[in-house]
Amino acid sequence: MVDKKFVLKSDMKPMGDQPAAIKQLTTGLQKGEQFQTLLGVTGSGKTYTMAKVVEEMQRPALVLAHNKTLAAQLCSEFQEFFPDNAVSYFVSYYDYYQPEAYKPSTDTYIEKDAAINEEIDKFRHAATKNLLTRRDVLIVASVSCIYGLGSVDDYTELAFDVKVGDMVVRDNFLRRLSDIQYVRSSMDFKNSMFHVLGDVVEVFPPDSDTVIRFEFFGDEIEAINEVDSFTGELIRELEAVKIFPAKHNVTTEEKIERAVDGIRADLEERYTQLKKMGKMIEAERIKTRTEYDIEILLETGYCNGIENYVRYFDNKEPGQRPTTLMDYLPSDFMLFIDESHISVPQIGGMHNGNLSRKQTLIEHGFRLPSAYDNRPLRFDEFEGYMKNTVFVSATPGKYELAVTPKKNIAEQVVRPTGLVDPEISVRPTKGQIEDLLKEIKMRIDKGDRILITTLTKRSAEDMTDFLTDADLRVKYLHSDIDTIERIEILRDLRLGKFDILVGINLLREGLDLPEVSLVAIMDADKQGFLRSTSALIQTVGRCARNAEGFVIMYADRVTDAMAQCIDETQRRRTKQIEYNKEHGITPETIKKAVKDIAQFGGKKKDKVGFGFDVKKVPKDELKRLITVLEGKMDLASQNFEFEKAAELRDEIDALREEYGL
Repeated sequence: MVDKKFVLKSDMKPMGDQPAAIKQLTTGLQKGEQFQTLLGVTGSGKTYTMAKVVEEMQRPALVLAHNKTLAAQLCSEFQEFFPDNAVSYFVSYYDYYQPEAYKPSTDTYIEKDAAINEEIDKFRHAATKNLLTRRDVLIVASVSCIYGLGSVDDYTELAFDVKVGDMVVRDNFLRRLSDIQYVRSSMDFKNSMFHVLGDVVEVFPPDSDTVIRFEFFGDEIEAINEVDSFTGELIRELEAVKIFPAKHNVTTEEKIERAVDGIRADLEERYTQLKKMGKMIEAERIKTRTEYDIEILLETGYCNGIENYVRYFDNKEPGQRPTTLMDYLPSDFMLFIDESHISVPQIGGMHNGNLSRKQTLIEHGFRLPSAYDNRPLRFDEFEGYMKNTVFVSATPGKYELAVTPKKNIAEQVVRPTGLVDPEISVRPTKGQIEDLLKEIKMRIDKGDRILITTLTKRSAEDMTDFLTDADLRVKYLHSDIDTIERIEILRDLRLGKFDILVGINLLREGLDLPEVSLVAIMDADKQGFLRSTSALIQTVGRCARNAEGFVIMYADRVTDAMAQCIDETQRRRTKQIEYNKEHGITPETIKKAVKDIAQFGGKKKDKVGFGFDVKKVPKDELKRLITVLEGKMDLASQNFEFEKAAELRDEIDALREEYGL
């Protein structure tokens, strides 16, 4: 176990409310407080505060986010703060996922279909490996961390050490790799594969971008080297290495045989039960499907849908909680739940949605009742891991406020930049379009951007058409727009290629747009999810990174949600303004550079996305390099890292043009 310290590297210093929040949270964790809340406004540096708490506590941490986009942004920030520590990304590895299902009304069976993102799978393996080998680990995860992951004991026990000088029969070594689900490469060589070149065996670990090369002299390991996966260049010589399994759902031969005995016993019981119920088709179906899975399991140690038999491998009773990423974490880990007002309800809703689909499959003979145990954690089970928890949100939800004592709420209202929350003006709907046009033109003259949020897709489209007819540069953002185009729209807004963005739910975009000085909320008095107190506060925060931020709520009455949002915003403004006066701070709009990605296009670059010289890549490997770069581009685009995605896209275009591919 590597015993390395968390060291935060940043030019930033705690400012505003940060020093008090850091001290309060750290003291609470040291005292063993179960629940604390960091109530931090938009732009107050909540991520930096979390990082400082981690550095102070020197304990492993799990940061939970409610989607991949936010998780990716947080992971990137934490990696900048802790460049020498193990910051890992753990989210669902599916680019596309169609769960196994059955529709009795049409007698339609839908087979499980999924496209696994190999890059994300690599990050998941890196996360579990880090947790088992070192203490300076910070995992940024989505709610996928509450889904079954396979036994941590088996994963640990099946890992094995190899040292220079070890006496190992090469064929036994290869067999051991196969036993832990490595696949022998024939053509393509990727993560979780190995290939043999005479006395050399190369293993591509599931968590790495590099390959481990083992050189044999007879039955002795003569050398172990880490080499570049594309060029074969030597990176470093190793004295020893630990090889972890290629999959998380992996187990021993003895456990497979024991599991098969359990599966057969339950199959016989279920088969008899269905026949007694007169369900002959279902009985034959479950028998045929399960016996096939048993055959494959005994032959290869793995089968499609193995997660539905996890109870037998883990020797658990029906209904026991599944093993998840949470079980890989040490007992003293700290839990930070970011945007907790969204994340907490999301965790609570995962279990029931999974249950109804499984019931239908089991009733109609597609799965044994053990499939119930392939499930996410229930919320009460998740609460068992919440020993030292910090909720992080600008608008904490009912659960957070109910379980957190008032003394454990750390407010972070004052921003290090001195920026204050925007003023809010409530204006009548009569004549709202003329009023909005006047405000828009004032902002455009200053070079600022504008966000307009509506309640329906139709009204957003009508608004976009009207503003376009008024010779304004406007675009519309909605769910039908694909990821790449969505990324380009957000980038173009920042670059000033257009001035106004219209959308329905601009909260979910993870927008960080300091150029936006005006937010217009149409139909602010129409009560509902997008006009709740928390949603309004979050929407108001969209222009809190601009010194001239201003919000207009168009409404004919002031609802309770509006009143609470206005009162809370004014309370924060008062505190922020007083702090600025006391410390002589003049708020300035955040300056965040936007790379003009056109600078990359058409220009040959020697260094590509991996950081090595493209000239050293063999010509026959360039196509494979482009394929991997495309995977990285897709991952970046899914995570809204639009500048990175665009740069990778232009690198790919330049490589194709240069080498005629």
